[in-house]
Amino acid sequence: MRVLKKVLAATAATIAALALLFVVAVLLRWDRSYDAPYPQIHASSDPAVIERGRYLAYGPAHCVACHTNDAEQDLVKAGATPPLAGGYKFDLPVGHFRTPNLTPDVATGIGNLKDAELARVLRYGVLPNGRATLPFMELHDLSDEDLTAIVSFLRSQPAVRRDIPKQHFNFLGKAVMAFAIKPAGPTSAPAKTSPAEAPTVERGAYLANNVANCAGCHSQRSPMDGHYTSARFSGGMTFDLDHDTKHVLVTPNLTPSKYGRITPWSEEQFVGRFGAGAGLEGTHMPWKQFQRISETDARAIYRYLRTLPSSDFNPGPSLQAKKKEG
Repeated sequence: MRVLKKVLAATAATIAALALLFVVAVLLRWDRSYDAPYPQIHASSDPAVIERGRYLAYGPAHCVACHTNDAEQDLVKAGATPPLAGGYKFDLPVGHFRTPNLTPDVATGIGNLKDAELARVLRYGVLPNGRATLPFMELHDLSDEDLTAIVSFLRSQPAVRRDIPKQHFNFLGKAVMAFAIKPAGPTSAPAKTSPAEAPTVERGAYLANNVANCAGCHSQRSPMDGHYTSARFSGGMTFDLDHDTKHVLVTPNLTPSKYGRITPWSEEQFVGRFGAGAGLEGTHMPWKQFQRISETDARAIYRYLRTLPSSDFNPGPSLQAKKKEG
């Protein structure tokens, strides 16, 4: 018995020491900084370039859906286009976060940041202070042309003074930042120009993957670090609904399988659905923003989705009863 007690005591001491080492490692590593190239991107004053950026920010890239505050969300869902002054709150297992102010206000926005610093955040996921961003935006493979357009548009907005609270990471969040989150960066050398605006599979692939981030919601992902836990575009991501605590929204499978939501749809039906707007009250799908997607781009997305590998994952209906916790 005495030997057993010694073994248990030694084991407990070892576990406590390891736990202490882990805590110390988290506290030392969680706010580490990274090096990343500064893209040679320069804002343009060309009205056509700025308008291209506006189309992306208020349309397929739907920046306005998150970079506005809670009080503006109803306006955004109604189709308004306020300046991207940030403030939308995300409550996640790793902490509480509000989106930054992207207007050119010097005190609270991007007024003091260089074009290359903004471009680095979008392309490499590295903030001006060197810290990695959370994987909310998957714009790493934007072409230089579109990256320039977005930066140019951001510079053209009216400056809005809006103080945004700092990000709050709980201990779990700090552990994730210490050991799991790293800057993503582009998957290949970024293209100088975007695929021509035509109803092609190439154009659709660029929009669905690099601009609209369709897979980001239409796939299952870890709530901790955002990594994909299912086949891309196979659906199954769950969202709480606004004003409905009894149900959740489950994103549909977009692959051409027997469980694919759009498998039986014609191209005309798909384009028409984009123009119809929200069909489910409280949905997080940015329908008002996607209504601004040109018909040509909508056709390109449809044709690309038809080429995806078929996934037999069945996420079920979009509206599902919320599971009771515990």
